[in-house]
Amino acid sequence: MATARTMAVRQRLLLHPAAKPLIFILCLLPFAWLFYAALTNQLGANPQEALIRATGDWTLRFLCIVLAVTPLRVISGTPALARFRRMLGLFVYFYVVVHLLSYSGFDMGFDVADIAKDIAKRPFILVGFSCFVLLTPLAATSFNAAIKALGAKRWQLLHKLVYLIAGLALLHFFWMRAGKNNFAEVFVYAAIIAALLGWRAWKRFARPKRPASAAVPVMGAR
Repeated sequence: MATARTMAVRQRLLLHPAAKPLIFILCLLPFAWLFYAALTNQLGANPQEALIRATGDWTLRFLCIVLAVTPLRVISGTPALARFRRMLGLFVYFYVVVHLLSYSGFDMGFDVADIAKDIAKRPFILVGFSCFVLLTPLAATSFNAAIKALGAKRWQLLHKLVYLIAGLALLHFFWMRAGKNNFAEVFVYAAIIAALLGWRAWKRFARPKRPASAAVPVMGAR
């Protein structure tokens, strides 16, 4: 258990003006490496497939990171972690867009008709495209103006779609690995997502019941 002093130090570091730019740069590093590797022919014998798979993998990784923010914030007693959640969520969308563009360009030559046929024909493509569609309104409403326009309750309800997206992303990842009978990574991501969603379910349904004497709040209590 972290001491109060350790928690205070973490808070100060996370609230430092340089913290957000640093996290932003770290989040861009995978893209920068892939871009560099593509330019210098370091993506292997099939660079197009490597790029498509890598951008998909990073989308799922960032999705796991976003889902981990709240548990880490609560368990570590570090509320300042919440200030990075919006940026991390937008990086999920950034990587899914790059993933979609890689597939559309390298596999389909940006032929819209062929892309539409492929989505309808192959279930794992349909599931992956559904993740992109569902992530789009979340990215579009990740701003204070959108929160005010929707209202806090409706905004929170909309952003609960991330749980459905996590399940669909995992299914998409499973189907992509099924062709090569490589399920080790699938099990790892499934365990991570199950733990993160399971923690939320436990926090929601395992709240201790208030005693009868506390059922009626004191005037002005929050």
